[in-house]
Amino acid sequence: MAEVIAWVLVLAIAAYACAGGTDYGAGFWDLLAGDAERGKRARWLIDHAMAPVWEANNVWLIFVFIIMWTGFPTMFQAVFEAMWLPLALAAVGLVLRGAGFALRKPTRRLAQRRVYGAAFAISSLLTPFFLGAVLGGIAAGRVAVGTTASADAWANPTSVLTGLLAIASTAFLGAVFLCSDARRFDADDLVDYFRLRALSAFAAVVVLALIALPVTHDDARHVWEGLTGGPGLLLIVLAAFCGLATVLLLVRRSYGWTRYTSVASVALTVGAWGFAQRPYMLPTSLTVAEAAGATHTMRWLAIVTVIAIVLVGPALVLLYRLDTLGELEPLTDADTRAAGTPGDNL
Repeated sequence: MAEVIAWVLVLAIAAYACAGGTDYGAGFWDLLAGDAERGKRARWLIDHAMAPVWEANNVWLIFVFIIMWTGFPTMFQAVFEAMWLPLALAAVGLVLRGAGFALRKPTRRLAQRRVYGAAFAISSLLTPFFLGAVLGGIAAGRVAVGTTASADAWANPTSVLTGLLAIASTAFLGAVFLCSDARRFDADDLVDYFRLRALSAFAAVVVLALIALPVTHDDARHVWEGLTGGPGLLLIVLAAFCGLATVLLLVRRSYGWTRYTSVASVALTVGAWGFAQRPYMLPTSLTVAEAAGATHTMRWLAIVTVIAIVLVGPALVLLYRLDTLGELEPLTDADTRAAGTPGDNL
């Protein structure tokens, strides 16, 4: 039962990396869109693309935490004791990001929109970095039961590279999704705009991954061995194939499958990390069996998880489907031309 719940946790992390990561990537490109005039059209597209789903995507993060503290309380305590600072910074980023995104659109004054937009964009950069740094510290074996909080737990080479890979991966996902959204809204100039950014982000992912190879070999040996053999290696190869397929589709300007191939590349990478850590929750000090809660707790957690999937899963699928089809909040002609609003120059 503990093994099954552990894999549910990995799947939830993969879902958040893909769903929430797409939103973080949109925020990253919002940060780099330029000044108010030059970045107006790109930000209009980002706002309309994110608006229907950005809150729903955080359901996966809540699901991850619930599984951790209910099913694996020993791991939860160890991680939050050793990593409280990056996790607190990620939480602050989540709050500021949500507030910035929610408040900047209805705000009329340009100066206030800039403040809210900056909070949204910068938090979209910091939050995935700190979450990635936490995962990197765990993979590197920097966290064990009783480990006290220190910078070494999350500021080590593996953590930093994992954080940077998280940023690059979310930027890749965000650009691919925005490219498809721009095409759906007939904003042809934005299609090429985000297409080039998707290709650039994938190049950054490849460079960071190559840099991470020798670092992981020396700093996270157990995970390295899991990623270079068995199911972990197979999933990494499949992830690379899906990433290259996405690039090929973008180069050929064939956007029908790019969402699926880009999501698959990230999800398969998370799955490979799950296989690489086996049989540990905290390499190499705490196994899945040792971290698991009481038997009856795990049994009830499994039942509740199945019920949640049955009740919430179809609703999320329908939400994503309607959003993909543009049924929730279609852009108007004024929106695609980035029309001004009263008070823009105040």
